[in-house]
Amino acid sequence: MHTSKLIVGAVIAVGLGAASFAALAQRDPKVGVTVNDPEGPVPDPTHVPVVLPRDIKWTGTPGKQQMGLLFGDPTKPGLYGVIYKWYPGNFSKPHFHDQDRYAYVISGTWWVSTSNIYDERTTYPVHAGTVSMDVKNTVHWDGARAGEKEPAVLELVGMGPVKTIQVDENGKPKLGQ
Repeated sequence: MHTSKLIVGAVIAVGLGAASFAALAQRDPKVGVTVNDPEGPVPDPTHVPVVLPRDIKWTGTPGKQQMGLLFGDPTKPGLYGVIYKWYPGNFSKPHFHDQDRYAYVISGTWWVSTSNIYDERTTYPVHAGTVSMDVKNTVHWDGARAGEKEPAVLELVGMGPVKTIQVDENGKPKLGQ
């Protein structure tokens, strides 16, 4: 009985809060703005730096695999974030990283494998909206299968410096790296 009174009280409070907000929005022109209202000024870049898509620095080969640097630097100490685009029919080879990396699949399907042996039939689909992790010092490889309609686009975040070490079919680092 006591719990139901609390719930009813909370519902009434939320309703009054919403009603108060609605009343405020009708009186205050700063509340309840829509996309049809004029946009505000560009934010102060010392408070909210903004990088436009055209200003992202991309490396790699268009149509195969590209990496866009969002922040930081994977080769230097500290936090970094990059975007990878894996175009259909392109994969890395078995490798590992010496640091953990966290991935979020933005769009498309990212195909991954933890096999030491390169065989695209061993790849598993990781779909848009999924979070994954490259666990340090564990073998994996990835890309996008041929026939996909769009590239696999993912954001990777980690701590630098990070090294990528290619491995042989036994999972041992290849010589000369």
